[in-house]
Amino acid sequence: MLRYLVTLQVADRKGLVEQIAHAVSRHGGNWLDSELRHIDGIFAAILLLEVPASNWDILAENLECIEGLSMTYAKTNKNPHQIKHFSFSLVAYDRPGLVHDISNKISALGINIEHFSTRYESASHTGVPLFRANFDLGIKTPEQEELLSSALYEIGDDVVLDKIST
Repeated sequence: MLRYLVTLQVADRKGLVEQIAHAVSRHGGNWLDSELRHIDGIFAAILLLEVPASNWDILAENLECIEGLSMTYAKTNKNPHQIKHFSFSLVAYDRPGLVHDISNKISALGINIEHFSTRYESASHTGVPLFRANFDLGIKTPEQEELLSSALYEIGDDVVLDKIST
């Protein structure tokens, strides 16, 4: 069995997930992990699939035959490194450059961003534009964990950071 990270984009329509899942299943694939989103009328998916080596080419061909679908893929391997996984939630007043500031602080500490999800919303009582981010990080050392909160709070006085899980 080989592992592939697959990204898909297509104009959103009813039945896409079922169509993709059917193709994976029909070719002996195992759907290991995924993120599926609808953004501005586009269906976007990131899938981690495990597929028999002899079936990959035909599965890729079947997926590419879905009308309007764009696909990229790369063969992957399991990561052998021992990494602790932490989840965080960050809220701040919305302003240009926040994703850059956050990713820069995290990267400077040598920490890997494993999942990053953001959204824009208005504060319920004031209407102030808010930026919300939920992210999962792979942290290798206790020192990285200790420095992380301080680094993110340096972004501004309005930053609220919560550690969700370890």
